[in-house]
Amino acid sequence: MRVGLFIPCYVDTLYPEVGVATYRLLRKLKLNVEYPQRQTCCGQPMANGGFERMSGELVEKFEDIFKDYDYVVTPSVSCAAFVQVNHPQIHQHKCATPEKTMELVQFLYDVLKVKELPGEFNHVVSVHNSCHGVRELRLSAPTEENVEPFNKIVELLKLKKGITVKEPDRADECCGFGGMFAIEEPAVSSRMGDDKVQRHIATGAEIITGADSSCLMHMQGVAGKKKYNVKFMHVAEILAAGL
Repeated sequence: MRVGLFIPCYVDTLYPEVGVATYRLLRKLKLNVEYPQRQTCCGQPMANGGFERMSGELVEKFEDIFKDYDYVVTPSVSCAAFVQVNHPQIHQHKCATPEKTMELVQFLYDVLKVKELPGEFNHVVSVHNSCHGVRELRLSAPTEENVEPFNKIVELLKLKKGITVKEPDRADECCGFGGMFAIEEPAVSSRMGDDKVQRHIATGAEIITGADSSCLMHMQGVAGKKKYNVKFMHVAEILAAGL
């Protein structure tokens, strides 16, 4: 299986260790992983700002770079969702990448159907379910729907020896980041983030984890300002721990 690794802008710039962990994990699973050097933004920030049609060149470039891979894997829920859901609306022709682009947890759980992972992680973690992950990628069951509860992030984390996995009250409530929402409504966004972090801390967790660095970045900023004693790690870093 030939996999193209897509590392989003903010992961590349602010959290490169998440990209490295994703690569290490996929290689450990004996996949042929390539990182195309020409890759750039998927177009999500421009679209979030109200300029979706102007992101067309970025969308076409993404298609050109990744179209020949069996799968495109990214450690970002929101970027994966943007490619899957929004790219087909922007393309002027039939495109290949939306159907084969997957967020890391989605890929491990739904495609590879991973049932065991090496390495230990002897910590208590609380799982953050981001909005895109719950309602567009179906990484967990939305509480507003009458469906059987499930959480793919939780199930994968439980494969690590020594880990204790928790979930906060109101588990799929927004952390307040929401792309441009955090910029346009900073007071509301900050309060939502504080409420969310406090519910995570109430689980007794040492670490808050999730599949989207933007949500983690927002909550980490709130926690740092409030001097809360909690750490943040992307799920890719935990899944790759001890490899």
